[in-house]
Amino acid sequence: MKTSSDLGLPLVGIGLLYREGYFQQYLNADGFQQESYPENDWYNMPVERKLNREGKPLTISVDLAGRQATAQIWEVRVGRSFLYLLDTNIDENPPDFRNITASLYGGDKENRIRQEILLGVGGIRALRALGINPGVTHMNEGHAAFLSLERLRELMTEKHFTFAEAREAIWPTNIFTTHTPVPAGNERFDIPLMEKYMKPWTGILGLPWKDFLGLGRENVNNDSETFCMTILALKLSAYANGVARLHGEVSRQMWKGLWPGLPLEEVPISHVTNGVHPKTWVTSSMSSLLGRYFGPHFEEKPEDLSVWKRMERISDEELWRTHERRREQLVVFVRDRLKKYYKRSGAVESHVREAEDALSPYALTLCFARRFATYKRGNLLLRDPERLLKLLRSTDRPLQLIFAGKAHPHDIPGKELIRSLVHFAKEYDVTSRIVFVENYDMTVARYLTSGGDVWLNTPRRPMEASGTSGMKAAMNGVINCSILDGWWDEAYSPNVGWAIGNGEFYSDENLQDDIESNALYDLIEQEIVPLFYSRGRDGLPREWIKKMKMCMQEIGASMSSHRMLMDYSNKFYIPALKNYQRIAKTDCSESKDLAAYFTKLNRSWSSIKIGGVSSNAKPVMLRGDYLTVNAYIELGELQPGEVLVELYHGHIASVGGKIENAEHTEMKSVGKEGNGYKYQVRIECSQTGNQGHTVRILPKHTALVHPYRYDFIKWA
Repeated sequence: MKTSSDLGLPLVGIGLLYREGYFQQYLNADGFQQESYPENDWYNMPVERKLNREGKPLTISVDLAGRQATAQIWEVRVGRSFLYLLDTNIDENPPDFRNITASLYGGDKENRIRQEILLGVGGIRALRALGINPGVTHMNEGHAAFLSLERLRELMTEKHFTFAEAREAIWPTNIFTTHTPVPAGNERFDIPLMEKYMKPWTGILGLPWKDFLGLGRENVNNDSETFCMTILALKLSAYANGVARLHGEVSRQMWKGLWPGLPLEEVPISHVTNGVHPKTWVTSSMSSLLGRYFGPHFEEKPEDLSVWKRMERISDEELWRTHERRREQLVVFVRDRLKKYYKRSGAVESHVREAEDALSPYALTLCFARRFATYKRGNLLLRDPERLLKLLRSTDRPLQLIFAGKAHPHDIPGKELIRSLVHFAKEYDVTSRIVFVENYDMTVARYLTSGGDVWLNTPRRPMEASGTSGMKAAMNGVINCSILDGWWDEAYSPNVGWAIGNGEFYSDENLQDDIESNALYDLIEQEIVPLFYSRGRDGLPREWIKKMKMCMQEIGASMSSHRMLMDYSNKFYIPALKNYQRIAKTDCSESKDLAAYFTKLNRSWSSIKIGGVSSNAKPVMLRGDYLTVNAYIELGELQPGEVLVELYHGHIASVGGKIENAEHTEMKSVGKEGNGYKYQVRIECSQTGNQGHTVRILPKHTALVHPYRYDFIKWA
């Protein structure tokens, strides 16, 4: 939202107003995470309740299993952009409905489906109540997928469209971003729960119950399959993406079953790598230093990413002095937090005094701060105590570790990870060198991402969709040391940080932990520590500073949220908005034509046959030769212009015999032949090696954003 304000995009955000937020974290005397849920005082926060013309709260309502839930709307002004939050904690609602917006990730599955109906259906109704009529909607994760149902309902009610016509009208204007790289992380609802809350939608949309459930199923005929919100969003969106290059690949692999017969690389899920807002995360001292050398563009034109190339203008002395001050501030902050923890947990006075000397403002500081889920392996560095203790206890080249992060309230293994860190420090008497900071939030994050020297990240590849904390650190000159996962997989180079391993995949997790922990120890012992403590006569670690500068220059530009939002705009927002304008200009006649086309295509698809493929191919052809391919196609009641016939050609893999890195070239009808049509194409032989080709058929219509529509693909 901040970035859309910077760029002047007409973007509006919708969410839920969680009166308890997530939760406040604190550790008991044993180091085990506890949670508290204080209510936010919204009357002293930068939010404004929206009122109607009579001066009363503006409200919307949604049906929840035959009962009406009412929500009021709060406005958050984010610069020039607006965020609207729905709140059910009002007198009109019974207690169970008032708790719908109590806390993030709170409650059971039934509360989750209520939240997602409110967010999706209620979110669209809130925009209408506010007089905002967006042409394009962006679903950020599957939680918002029900918004498509409300958009369908509106068109069917207001324009008397059929479901198929309404679907073709919203499909080109829906964008979906998935964040989850593992199947279990995608929201699924059991059928009895769906029946309780969503059965009325069959009447609204004019769909049989099985067809409605099919919108959220990979196999529409599998009655035992649950309803998946990600699948619903994918089926009703023309544009879909993961949040990093690697995550895009993982997502295509996860959801390829929705497009049976389509090659993996063509599955219509792309990627836009996440980014972070520099003004939010680059600390004031560093920001003023950058501003002096970058010029006014750094503040006034944040979309001009070329200013990061001016890092070389900054003197080593100034950059290092600024960084050392921030490390000192981090140490003071952590000591204060540690003292409060000891006092609250009933520690003896000597321990409280020890907190005043915890950490050193001059020692190499590694930070690990993120959600404490087991796949992130927050304790990987503890795997070989002897090697770690040698580093921690060094007197001439000391190392210190700062950890922070929350485990989900129900994630006991995640909580055990936190406790293992606290116990390790106590058991080996290194509490002044290993510190866990409670209640990870934006304040803690700002100190850690600016005051550390190295940012540590150790997830199991490829389970990190993107991650952003390392980007925040990098823009402050904190160098990343990470598994090649998420954003780091595409951002890493030896000039900007360190990679743990080479992106390998393992079937044995214990073996993986052994190998990657050893690789991490080797990096710290042989590269990170020597580089940090290698000082010239002026006391400056020149080679370390050189790496800092390259890190800030490269990642400051490539992982800025301004680059991210420009990517979203160019790849999705502007094309989708053009689709909307085109559809609206013809009063949706294009969508009606497309719906009629798919009805005809569905009726005729089984009668389409590829009768034969022939070519002038010789056993050996030279580069520069031309290959002519003919295909004989029976189209049933369809005409040649109603299908896309393509030559699919490329290198044949030595294992498996499949065509890889394929190109596809459209074939043209050159005349009727018997019961069908002859299609032909001529291509130049430009690649060497063992080549292959085949022919395929896809839908073709001027209104299609892309031709990849589920079961509609036929191969020779």
